[in-house]
Amino acid sequence: MSLYGWVIIATISGPFLLSFDKKVHFYSNWKALFPALLAIGTIFLIWDSYFTTNGVWGFTAEYISGIYIANLPLEEVLFFLVVPYACVFIYEVLIAYFPTFNNKKLTSIFAFFFTFSGFTFGITHLENWYTATACIISALLTLGFYFIYRVSWYSQFVNAFLVALVPFIIVNGILTGAVTEQPVVWYSELHIMGPRIITIPMEDIWYNYSMLLPIIGIYEYLKKKFIRFKAN
Repeated sequence: MSLYGWVIIATISGPFLLSFDKKVHFYSNWKALFPALLAIGTIFLIWDSYFTTNGVWGFTAEYISGIYIANLPLEEVLFFLVVPYACVFIYEVLIAYFPTFNNKKLTSIFAFFFTFSGFTFGITHLENWYTATACIISALLTLGFYFIYRVSWYSQFVNAFLVALVPFIIVNGILTGAVTEQPVVWYSELHIMGPRIITIPMEDIWYNYSMLLPIIGIYEYLKKKFIRFKAN
């Protein structure tokens, strides 16, 4: 088993097994979750493939299985199923155990931060492909979901995203070389701002935000649609 493969297994094991918890019963929402994962995951895989082809990032052969789908390692493809699954699981756990926690001030600060920082970093680093795309997309998504559509679930998303930063740092730290001689996933210095969280490019925060926010959006939309369908 490759190192990247073990990271994938470790990431999914807990959330999958706890999906059958009686209080959370996450498994009952799979029919809303998997279409969301497929829709956004496909977009991100296309993005991933394009950046891999153009050398924005790549993979160290020593730490992957050698099985590829198009030009991406199998583990990288699974990443876009496993990591969002785990994060949406965290989202549902927090709602189940802390249903009334809603810090409006924190939510507003968070939304302003991602809008302002996203546009600022993106526009001032247009030559850095990863910085520009991840940051500007995160800003546009926040502008749409929070400031224009005012979705009711955004504060719960903020809570989940902040909690998920802990496993995010652990997983992405392993993948970017915090515990290995070479990184599992390497990044071209030409396409990132430069600052890192341990070994993690800062852009990864905006990138993961850009992936998780629309997934939650589709997920919540489908959940409500299925509830209305049952009611009829």
